[in-house]
Amino acid sequence: MKKNSTVANTDLMQNITSLAKRRGFIFAGSDIYGGLANSWDYGPLGVELKNNIKQEWWRRFVQQRADVVGIDAALLMNPKVWEASGHLASFTDPLVECKTCHARLREDQLIDRTCLNCKGKDFTPTRQFNMMLKTYLGPSEESANTVYFRPETAQAMFVNFKNILDTNRPKLPFGIAQQGKAFRNEITPGNFVFRMREFEQMEIEYFVKEREWEKYFEHWLGEMKQWLKDLGVSEKKLHYVDIPDGERAHYSKRTVDIEYEYPFGQKELYGLAYRGDFDLKNHMQASGQDLRYTDTETQEKFLPHVIEPTWGVDRSVLVAMLEAYHEEDAPTAEEGESAKRVVMKFPAWLAPVKVAILPLSKKEELSKVAKPIFETLSKQFVCEYDETQSIGKRYRRQDEIGTPLCITVDFETLQDNAVTIRDRDTMKQERILVKDLAGEATKRLHV
Repeated sequence: MKKNSTVANTDLMQNITSLAKRRGFIFAGSDIYGGLANSWDYGPLGVELKNNIKQEWWRRFVQQRADVVGIDAALLMNPKVWEASGHLASFTDPLVECKTCHARLREDQLIDRTCLNCKGKDFTPTRQFNMMLKTYLGPSEESANTVYFRPETAQAMFVNFKNILDTNRPKLPFGIAQQGKAFRNEITPGNFVFRMREFEQMEIEYFVKEREWEKYFEHWLGEMKQWLKDLGVSEKKLHYVDIPDGERAHYSKRTVDIEYEYPFGQKELYGLAYRGDFDLKNHMQASGQDLRYTDTETQEKFLPHVIEPTWGVDRSVLVAMLEAYHEEDAPTAEEGESAKRVVMKFPAWLAPVKVAILPLSKKEELSKVAKPIFETLSKQFVCEYDETQSIGKRYRRQDEIGTPLCITVDFETLQDNAVTIRDRDTMKQERILVKDLAGEATKRLHV
């Protein structure tokens, strides 16, 4: 089938956000109350897509690696953690206020010192705005009870470093992995789920000997490149940017930002940083605990250095949807339907729904065959059962949510014990015996 020319960038984000709400991927948070600025809820399909990303990441980088272990730490930590890590002093953005419309903006995002809201050029002096979200523990809002929602998942892995050494007895190099929420009081969030105040990270702190940091930095860069390939991201839209001195985070000695060409511009997708021994050294000094690693062969004690690959879950979802979105000429279109077929060409492992079971009609004799097929396949795959509307419209819906396989149960099934299996991308249809369905689906979905 001939694919249409690339969807214009100006239309692509609108198409994705519209599809996300219409098909149940992502909804505006608190929608019935008018929403909350830049708050998003994952719907039935969105949570499956998100979970597929998180589960594959965990399988690949924790379960299948002998040198990485996982943790799941609390969102709230002792405030001394953030003092030692430098976040209380350094986790800031330059804030200015437009004197014309009073919009508060990040100074470093202004173009020609022009307000993004009203085009004014008169601003208040710059002040540093700490992005950590503050709350209080206990019955009163006293300064002694002030705590912060974590702005990153990394620090929990550093403060648990000694616990991991004591319980797991790992040898260098080894990593600690975590998935979880982080919170940043962004001045200017936006662009759908690209920049949010509440977001999710997948992160590894990989501990190495100082002399070996460059080798393992390149190793993790290669791992991240392979992940992006398997996620279905075009190499042509990726850029690996070495961040120069003066622009890196306060803890980093080398940082590579993996940037992607979004419809709204080239911006960060993932990051890879060499943190040196900054974190362990600061936490050892602040806590008074010995966080050194002991080499079992030489009995030398030292602070390991750290390579930190970081993946954003929400940005992974966004990029996966942008890459999957295709518009094609439809060979047939029912009355009232567009002549264009919208299809989300997710890699099979990533698709929120793997198989749709579609009885040709609601008649009981077909449902008696179709429902057992659903019950069998749903033990292995996320499946949908749909018996409403015409078969053509149901195919269109499954294409639009990215379902790789559709299985149609028709009246011939009652005679030959076979069903029609349809491929999402080629739309090719084949007749398969019911008894062979589980094996055929496994083969086609590569699971």
